This record gives sequence, structure tokens and C-alpha cells, in this order.
Amino acid sequence: MDSVSNKVSGEPFNVAVPLYVQIAESLLERIRVGELIPDQRLPSERELSKSLNVSRMTLRAALRVLDNKGLLIRRPGDGTYVARPKIERQAAKLSPFTESMRSRGYQAKARLIIFERRLAEVSVASKLKVPVSAPVYYFQRLRLINKEPVLLETCTMPVYRFPNLETHDLEDRSVYEIVETEYSIVPHHSEQSLEAVSATDFEAELLGVEPGTPLMLERRLAFDKDGFPLEYGHDLYRGDRFRFVTEIAPLEMK
Repeated sequence: MDSVSNKVSGEPFNVAVPLYVQIAESLLERIRVGELIPDQRLPSERELSKSLNVSRMTLRAALRVLDNKGLLIRRPGDGTYVARPKIERQAAKLSPFTESMRSRGYQAKARLIIFERRLAEVSVASKLKVPVSAPVYYFQRLRLINKEPVLLETCTMPVYRFPNLETHDLEDRSVYEIVETEYSIVPHHSEQSLEAVSATDFEAELLGVEPGTPLMLERRLAFDKDGFPLEYGHDLYRGDRFRFVTEIAPLEMK
């Protein structure tokens, strides 16, 4: 069994790497080099544990490691499969989902779940810089790539800036494209935050996952070039389908 060497207060010690971690790393390497490919079904636990010369308990622990990283998909009654590579989203860029997915060769569509006018509550009004109880559009769209649901998008937009928004095709067009083309307002920048959450029963049903499945919540407040808010949104991305990346600025030297 491998070990990790380190020093604490000048005293050396060895920490044994658990066998299940070593097995998980071995399987991960096979995925990285393409020996195990996306959508490939793994051998049964009996076959895999025998080929790796480990107990089924150790194998299950290793598979849980990979499962928690979103690298495997378990299909009850069918088996365990290698997950498809995650789609990268730029966390530091205001990138329309539709155009971003289509540029990667995916068929991007949307299904409108709800669209209604509401009166802005205090928290939303302060973000969109409108009076409390001012009319706003509130809508949810289920975003799909290649007909697979991957994102639940919720948007709130001020009615006074986008009158008759409901007359435009929100299922096949990007909101930002509509904003720019139909209202001559160019989205310029946004404030965004990311955090991990778990899928509720409602969210899980729409996204086709189990309740409690890890999701990535992106909160977003978008502005035009003059710094006026045009949209407040929060999007729920399936954790098994996306990863967020960002560029790091040069080291700040004091």
C-alpha cells in the first residue's frame, strides 16, 4: 500500500493511502486516457472486484468516490456507466447560454415553464432599481441541450424596459439576443456568484435527476453599458453536466 510522507514539528510520519482511494485513482486514470469512454457500461461489481483483486466493499467505496465527483452514472437495474465529459462555462464572462452551446455543436432549446407579471418585492426592486410594487416579468425556462434538460433558469426583468416581452419567442431565442435586437439594449457586464445546492423534488423532476442531486446555483445581476440593471436571475445547473472555469489575474504584488 502506498504512503504519504510529511513532517509536523520536525517529526516525520507516514500516512497510508486507503486502498479504495488507490482503486478510485486507478479507475480515474483509465477514464482520463480513454481506456474507459463516456457512456461505457462498467463490468459488474463481481467482475470488476475480481479483476482488481479487491473486495466488493472496497470497490464500492472506490466507485462512490468517482460517483461523488460526477464521473459515473448509476442506472438502477441497468448498471454503472462512465459519465460524459462536463461542459465548461466561463464563470467570469457574461456568456449567453444558447449561443455558447450552439457554438459547441449542441442543439440548444428552452421550454417555458412559467411566465407572468408580478409586483416587485423589496429585494428584487432594490436589485433592479425600480420602485417597490413596480411591474416585473418573472419567468422560468428549462434549458435543454440535445433534448436533455440540463439547466433551470429563473429571470426577473423590469416591464418598463422591455414592454411586450411575452410576444417574443422565449423558447428558441436567447433573452440577451431579444434584448439587443428588439429593444436596442446591449448587455454589458454582470455580478455573479456560484454556490453548491441540492435539487428539490420540483427541480429534480424538471431536470430529470434524483432529489438531493448536486446542482450549481448561479445568481446573476446583469447591467447595460450605462450600468443600469436589466435582469436578475438565478440558474440551476446540473452538477454532472457542467463545470465552471475562470481565468486567474496576474499575481498582485504588494
